[in-house]
Amino acid sequence: MDVPAAMSTRTGSAPGRVNLIGEHTDYNGGFALPLAIAFRTTARVTPRTDGVVAASSSAPATVPTTFPVDSRPGDVSGWAAYVAGVFWALRDAGHDVPGADVHIDSTVPSGAGLSSSHALECSVAVTLNDLCGLGLDRTTLALLVQRAENVYVGAPTGAMDQMASLHGKDGHVILFDARAMTAEPVPCELQAAGLSLLVVDTRVHHEHTGGGYGARRASCEQAAALLGVPTLREVQDDAVDDVLGKLGDDGVMRRRVRHVLTENARVLDTVALLRSGRVGEIGPLLTASHASMRDDYEITVDEVDVAVESALAAGALGARMTGGGFGGSVVALTGTADSDRVADAVRAAFDERGFTAPSVFTVRPAAGAGIEENPT
Repeated sequence: MDVPAAMSTRTGSAPGRVNLIGEHTDYNGGFALPLAIAFRTTARVTPRTDGVVAASSSAPATVPTTFPVDSRPGDVSGWAAYVAGVFWALRDAGHDVPGADVHIDSTVPSGAGLSSSHALECSVAVTLNDLCGLGLDRTTLALLVQRAENVYVGAPTGAMDQMASLHGKDGHVILFDARAMTAEPVPCELQAAGLSLLVVDTRVHHEHTGGGYGARRASCEQAAALLGVPTLREVQDDAVDDVLGKLGDDGVMRRRVRHVLTENARVLDTVALLRSGRVGEIGPLLTASHASMRDDYEITVDEVDVAVESALAAGALGARMTGGGFGGSVVALTGTADSDRVADAVRAAFDERGFTAPSVFTVRPAAGAGIEENPT
């Protein structure tokens, strides 16, 4: 396309996210409660007239990649596929997006279950939306990014991460309803309650393109088909045992469905406590969520379980794995005065078992994606 003279360099950024509670519920039409965090990915985009996208990144071990703006799924691999996928999804939806130079910077830890890939995609999407004057709302952008992730990158994720990154609000968690595709801010006054949210990056690399994530999604879709409903959300109000009784003798499928139904209930219970200002009482729900992911969904690993167990033993009010599983991070709710002791206990437990030392830090609900002023 001919690049209009009004187009100039734009810089946008999008945050990573921590999912407070509600794991593997989004692709089942359910509920999740993520929060945007201060770690962000920035995309600096300058339009080109030659129909080429030149993608580069400041991250280690990333090779600059050039590809046609009209690339198709399968044409670009590696980290640059996340950039290419956004261009493809926008153009496939009928938006006349030009080639561009795209440079990525990020402070979101990669592979930690904090949605680094979606932060990258959302940063590119929000920047192209502004650069090209597309006028797309945040939910539309989230769905386009999900399509890029599902079709171009090949990861069968839901839309929760994208909605959190694009709809995040300072001081709030986001109640994501995957069936209605809504994102409602819910106050989460941690500091006022004398609480901290501790994240333990176990350093066990996590990604959605492996088979474990897809296998669990397929199991849920098979269960929904047996139940004669489009997603498990449609049976959320039924008694769990009644639903499981309709699934025959497939123990694995029954456990997967039990996790989804009970996890949705835990999300709604957490929201009720937050809305009534009882943030300090959500801890047991976080811990119950972890037990369900460990026993019913079977997506935790030793490092994750040790992080949860050692945090709880050191006085955390609740702890759970956050993210898609098979590695990644743990989130622990602690009293602010106790956070250092809990962090030290987790580090000691990892050292005792010979695990790689974890990265431990606190997070708070932060703002979502936006356009930044370009330096002159």
